[in-house]
Order: sequence, then structure tokens, then C-alpha cells
Amino acid sequence: MIIVLSTYPDRRSAEKSASEIVERRLAACASMIATGRSYYRWKGKMEKRQEYLLLIKTTKKAYTRLERQIKKTHPHHVPEIIFIEVKGGQRDYLEWVRKSVIPGF
Repeated sequence: MIIVLSTYPDRRSAEKSASEIVERRLAACASMIATGRSYYRWKGKMEKRQEYLLLIKTTKKAYTRLERQIKKTHPHHVPEIIFIEVKGGQRDYLEWVRKSVIPGF
């Protein structure tokens, strides 16, 4: 299992993406967290913006398709898409994630 992190500039785009990802079975679950403000440099300029973070629970095999989906629909030109590999956890939950993603992924 992996957890994919992706930030969105507004609640609406984050909710839409989360729904599409789960409906397409690219992930078992996508949790949205309002992060407050993010500070970053973009094109040489300091930015500070409200962002919404999606924590997307999926499988490593489904990652490439999930990344394509996020890039296709994300409002940013260069969206944040990173993943953290889960090395363990509650067995029943991990099995639920595996079974919830498209079979074979």
C-alpha cells in the first residue's frame, strides 16, 4: 500500500478529484485536509496560499494510472504528487485497500 499526497488550491477542485479517484477505483479512499497556508517559491516569487491536501490510499501498482488522472484534472501546471510507501498496518485495513482498487492494480 502507498499513500499519495497531492495539494489543491481550493476545496472544490480537491473534492472533485477525490470523488473521481475513488469512483474510478484508482484508490480505496481519499481524505481531504484543509492545510491552512502553504508557503513556497514559484517562478522566482514567494507565494502563500490556502491549500487542501488529499491523502490518497492506494496500491503501488495503481500509482501510474492515479498519477495520470491527477495530472489530467489538476488545476496546477505542476501539481504536487508524491507517495509514501506503507510498510505495515492493521491487516484488515490493508486488505480492504487492496480489494477496493481496480482488480490487478
